[in-house]
Amino acid sequence: MRCSIEGCPGECEQRTVVHTVRHRGSIVVIEGVPAEVCSVCGHVLLTPETVRHLERLLEQREEPQRTAPLCRYA
Repeated sequence: MRCSIEGCPGECEQRTVVHTVRHRGSIVVIEGVPAEVCSVCGHVLLTPETVRHLERLLEQREEPQRTAPLCRYA
C-alpha cells in the first residue's frame, strides 16, 4: 500500500508500534500495536479495528505492568 501523505513515495508495511495516549488524565503507553508504517516518512496508520481494540483496552485498563518517568518540555 502506498503512503497516504501527499508527495511521499513510500510504501507502507505491517509493523508493531508503541502507541502513547492520554486517557482520563493519565498517560498510557501500549506496546505491540499493529500498524501500517511508511518506509520513507514513518507515517503510522491504525486500522479502525485496531483503534476500537485500543479503546476497549483503555476502558478495561488494570494496573500498569510497568511504570516510566514522565518529563515535561519546558
